[in-house]
Amino acid sequence: MKKLLAFGLAATLSVAGMGVLAGCSEGSDGSDEGSITVGLIALHDSNSTYDKNFIDAMREACDNKGVELVIRTGIPENQTCYDTASDLVDQGCDVIFADSFGHEDFVLQAARENPDVQFCHATGTKAHTEGVANFHNAFASIYEGRYLAGVAAGMKLVEMHEAGELEADNYDADGNIKIGYVGAYPYAEVVSGYTSFFLGAQSVVEEETEISISMEVTYTGSWYDEAAEREGANTLIGRGAALISQHADSMGAPAACEAAGVPNVSYNGSTAEDCPNTFIVSSRINWVPYFEYMIDCVVNGEAIDTDWTGTIATGSVVLTEFGSAAAEGTAEKVAQVQAQLEAGTLHVFDCSKFTVNGEHLTTYTADVNTDDAFTPDTEAIADGIFEESTHRSAPYFDVRIDGITELNS
Repeated sequence: MKKLLAFGLAATLSVAGMGVLAGCSEGSDGSDEGSITVGLIALHDSNSTYDKNFIDAMREACDNKGVELVIRTGIPENQTCYDTASDLVDQGCDVIFADSFGHEDFVLQAARENPDVQFCHATGTKAHTEGVANFHNAFASIYEGRYLAGVAAGMKLVEMHEAGELEADNYDADGNIKIGYVGAYPYAEVVSGYTSFFLGAQSVVEEETEISISMEVTYTGSWYDEAAEREGANTLIGRGAALISQHADSMGAPAACEAAGVPNVSYNGSTAEDCPNTFIVSSRINWVPYFEYMIDCVVNGEAIDTDWTGTIATGSVVLTEFGSAAAEGTAEKVAQVQAQLEAGTLHVFDCSKFTVNGEHLTTYTADVNTDDAFTPDTEAIADGIFEESTHRSAPYFDVRIDGITELNS
């Protein structure tokens, strides 16, 4: 989830490049969807892997559907967001999407004041409780993608362990392989992501060897801070991490891994070009299915889901191609595990697969209907499974499990 960040003046981009508005009069399938205009509010620009993922997807969806698009980048999570949303309404946008968690209150305000315009928001938590008919949240079960990326990481760890490529400091006091994770903030979205990654890697290592893994997490206090992310990765590498992943938006951590020769699992896009020797794979949310669904609803005068969750099955959770650092057999193993996830025979947060203070969870009250105090309010475990992104789309798994240590918070 994207929290408060201050950025400079908003830059306005279009589908074709710089400009206020770009028209795509006909979709790639030759269809004419009607004369609607879509607005996108992005926290950063395409230098951020997070925002680039949204920008690229929105351009593709609008091109496919033959609708017009206005993109505003560099919009901070403050009154500027409300002003930008209001300006997009004045420019004739029929539906407006904001990509950052901290945009939510400002977009919600604009939605209340403009009931004839649809407002959609990524990673938000309030649509299902606020009762504003033209305000909607959306996210995806990216924890499943993180788990699959963890499986790929586990394959690499097994390969290095069996080949004798790891040093003594790559193992903890119990003889388990040490890995690291660079996170932005200690929020549920990040905790859910790094835990699912850890569980995926652990499942392979424990299946293929007689040892397990442990993971250290360091937080940067920012979603996009290349220096801090590089420093965080270097800290983890210095502490013996044999492999690094991250939930932060710059090239800082991957670049540090490439320089040190440490395998890396990135996020929101491939880093193979810049990190050819260490890149394994990346998971990301593919927003095209949601954006096309959103556009279709507006064009056809149909209601947009209040809280929409994309899945592997909807094409919303994807992995990049595997990099040269991936272990032999990784693609086949990941495909096998993905099939189990899709069939429902495997669950990422199966409580029998992890412990908290040495005990398996049987009950957990999560903060789903978020208030200012983040009060837990909803039982999240059913039939031994922590049901992530079921009661709302945005993650709420914030459990600290055994085997993972936060170095700072």
